[in-house]
Amino acid sequence: MKKLIYTFLLACLPMLGYAQFDGEFIKPRTGKFLLQNATVVTVTKGTLENASVLIDGGKIVSVGQNIPAGDAEVIDCTDHFIYPGMFDGGSRLGLVEVNSLAETQDYAEIGQVTPNMQALVAINPNSVAIPVTRVSGVTTTLAMPSGGIFPGTAALINLNGYTPDQMYAGFKGVVLNFPSSARRSTWDRRSDEDIKREADEAQKTLNEIWGRAETYFKLQQANAELQYYPEMEQLAKVLAGELPLLVEVNAATDILSAIDWIKSKNVNAILTGVAEGWRVADKIAEANLPVITGPMLSIPTRQSDRYDAAYTNPGKMAKAGVKVVIRSNDAENTRNLPFNAGFAAAYGMGKEEALKAITINAAEVFGIADKMGSIEAGKDATLFVATGDPFETKSQIRHVFIDGFRVPMSNRHIKLYQEFLERSPGLEKN
Repeated sequence: MKKLIYTFLLACLPMLGYAQFDGEFIKPRTGKFLLQNATVVTVTKGTLENASVLIDGGKIVSVGQNIPAGDAEVIDCTDHFIYPGMFDGGSRLGLVEVNSLAETQDYAEIGQVTPNMQALVAINPNSVAIPVTRVSGVTTTLAMPSGGIFPGTAALINLNGYTPDQMYAGFKGVVLNFPSSARRSTWDRRSDEDIKREADEAQKTLNEIWGRAETYFKLQQANAELQYYPEMEQLAKVLAGELPLLVEVNAATDILSAIDWIKSKNVNAILTGVAEGWRVADKIAEANLPVITGPMLSIPTRQSDRYDAAYTNPGKMAKAGVKVVIRSNDAENTRNLPFNAGFAAAYGMGKEEALKAITINAAEVFGIADKMGSIEAGKDATLFVATGDPFETKSQIRHVFIDGFRVPMSNRHIKLYQEFLERSPGLEKN
């Protein structure tokens, strides 16, 4: 019996995380690490040649040359580059497993007004797409709910942890789908009058909802006895300045309307989507509103636009003085975030600004720049080591650290690739 139990435990070792996978532990592990002899792209303090990064206790302890290893595990990064972990400013990663299968989707609730619905609660830490994403250097994503006027509260997560609370990265924001006066697609056959009427009705509904939220907030401030009303309680947090408002808006005319609405309500807001931001970039900059835009890998919003309208959009806004963050707006392919940024870099934004748009800019917009977004002593050890520019498809990511945990460089894609690379037994019949 003892022998049977021992055999069973040995068989379970891979599941328990004690086995190794191509030299890497299957489970993320923490410790003291010295990443040595690399080109360190700090983002905020230039690029350091032949430098090292010391990690201990989940933090970056020091950055520079000639750092003594001591009792640290040394990882040779000669001819490699160290970058801060990349932020995706908006996706459904963790909220969707398979886009085409409704049973695996948990990003939308029933009803038009559900701001109290928390995306963080719906995160699946065991999503197969998470390891696929993080081995691409994307370490942090904003999980975005959708559907309705106020679909819920988005949450920033790090892509490592057993529970949603462990993954939480310190930012939440209430999502508002601002009323649209644009056509939904080239197949939208509504008349101009119908489009205008529906947009006016949606705006009226939004104002009525917001009016109720303002009344609730005033009663709350007056310490009135209030009945349980979780929707208004969540919107009251926006009015109190406790939570920002993530305003999803894309058409140029709607962006201008949203800017006016935000000014009139005096709320802390971030514009998201902003597909036609390039048309009104000066107005966005004048309003001093940060922008989360993307994806870049998309077609123009109007048939009359140039083919590269989406590619040039973030660069044009950045040049106008707008703080830009880039998103993939995806679930199954959030891993393509660096290539979205790469297109932005190639089409006018420049490599340096595009890198900021998925690192320090994102950290600043999300209010966690003291912890993440660049490689500096004292910040969280969330970074990756690559063979070259992460915007280039030929570059390989060699190591990923999230909050000081060394993440295993394995996922479902890699395992399937290795399984079928050299099939044994092969196709030959005896």
